[in-house]
Amino acid sequence: MEEHLTVGRVAELAGVTVRTLHHYDGIGLLTPSARTPAGHRAYSAGDVRRLREVLGYRRLGFGLREIAALVDDPTTDPVAHLCRLRGLLADQRDRAAAMVTAIDRELEARAMGIATPPEEQLRVFGARLYDTIGAAYPATRRTEPRIAARIWAALGDARTVLNVGAGTGSYEPPDREVTAVEPSAVMRAQRPPGAARCVAAAAENLPFADRSFDAAMAVSTVHHWPDPVAGLREMRRVARRVVVFTYDADDTGWRERFWLTRDYLPEFAGLLVGWPALADLARATGGRAEPVGVPWDCADGLFEAYWRRPEAYLDEPVRRATSVWTRVGPQAERRAVRMLRADLASGRWTQRNRDLISRDTAELGLRLLVS
Repeated sequence: MEEHLTVGRVAELAGVTVRTLHHYDGIGLLTPSARTPAGHRAYSAGDVRRLREVLGYRRLGFGLREIAALVDDPTTDPVAHLCRLRGLLADQRDRAAAMVTAIDRELEARAMGIATPPEEQLRVFGARLYDTIGAAYPATRRTEPRIAARIWAALGDARTVLNVGAGTGSYEPPDREVTAVEPSAVMRAQRPPGAARCVAAAAENLPFADRSFDAAMAVSTVHHWPDPVAGLREMRRVARRVVVFTYDADDTGWRERFWLTRDYLPEFAGLLVGWPALADLARATGGRAEPVGVPWDCADGLFEAYWRRPEAYLDEPVRRATSVWTRVGPQAERRAVRMLRADLASGRWTQRNRDLISRDTAELGLRLLVS
């Protein structure tokens, strides 16, 4: 018969209060498997394992809704959770060590009467955007098979593929030899066991010789690179074929067609200021641009994915897994969510977007660059 631990014993061992465990039970985050003869909560080995994962993510700063999405992910087993937690903790340790070193240097400089430049003071605290949003990726960011089919077909007969800005590994073709490149430790830590080997590097400086790969691919990542054109030229240098899934910043038409950017989040247009023209990106890859429609039931939680499912944008984990919401700032986000919630409740959204209900796909500026 399986041994169970009482709620008091679990609280003592975990270093939390009984009230905390009761709260986790109340919100459905951790419901104990059994009760004692007296009716008290009793925790099995599986319950304890789930609590360990909950507390691990909690102490890394994740919110309870984000944690629920992570621990309930059916594609992640206990070993994968441990690997992910280890990677996140190691990254947190490394960041803390870097900050301590930077602070020590500044204290030494100040003791000698030397002023530290403002840029240097801030640099060590400047987290990469993907380190901010990457923790939420498992909740909504998955491979959309119809988009994947387009990308994999564009790879042609390539047997060796470099995935640049690979993230957690979505869209990596399972039938080819893949090498991944990802600068964010948070994203690398979330790659599943058995995924392609991943190199910590940036697109603008790929650590590979010329023509090392049959093809290089980049999916929903180019808009985060400091120098997109340089990164695409690097991809072209190391591979004979380049396939890039991105969007057309020049096409203002799709932003007018997309109700979210048109009616609720006009700040989105400001994010595109200074972004290279699609023609420049195409020249850097030596390829052509093809439109990619977004299916109404898109499995990948792209910013545009829920164009026919507006209620999804009210869900915080959905928003946290796309960079747009982080970049526009909390004030714009709160306003957009408040307005959308009101319009959905009143029926105004449905009245204004009635024509979307019958559509299966929408053209919202996504493009596939193929050389």
